[in-house]
Amino acid sequence: MSSEARLAQLEARLQALSDREAIREALYSYCRGIDRGDEAALRAAYWPDATDRHGAYQGSAEGFIQAALPQLAKGRYIHNIANLSIHLNGDAAAVEAYFLAYQTDTDAVGAPRATFLCGRYVDLFTCRATTTAAREWRVAKRVVVYDWQDIWAAPTQDEAARFGRRLPIGARAPDDPWYALMREVAMPASP
Repeated sequence: MSSEARLAQLEARLQALSDREAIREALYSYCRGIDRGDEAALRAAYWPDATDRHGAYQGSAEGFIQAALPQLAKGRYIHNIANLSIHLNGDAAAVEAYFLAYQTDTDAVGAPRATFLCGRYVDLFTCRATTTAAREWRVAKRVVVYDWQDIWAAPTQDEAARFGRRLPIGARAPDDPWYALMREVAMPASP
């Protein structure tokens, strides 16, 4: 193999690694957006014309975001991403990311509840040029697949009583320690 061919192969591998990392960061941005009520981080995960099939909701990602934001202030949300599979094909990628999610909210009659969900984000990611970046990966189409659900009674004590000396307690944006750290190092908190 010629040195030019090896260099081209190395550049292609480097681009694929960069693309995969950008997709991972978009998934993490989504989780931070939900968990911290960070609208900018949530929006950074989706293209403006994206669609989302998310439980009972099916429509535009914008509609999902508008419906989710008021709900996020009413409970606690924690998402984890695992078992990530990314299949690149030019400027498109088929992405499956397993998630574990814990959320507190209220049921239909207003009683507090805690829900543990396991499932997968089955996403079509696309790469596009933007006004701020030459290439950016975001969700173009999402289908949330649910694999497990368990519902429990929500904790009755407030967080200060439950956590005791374990401080700081996670908070919504911009009050969470993550945002303080990002201000300290003078970096934007969201991609």
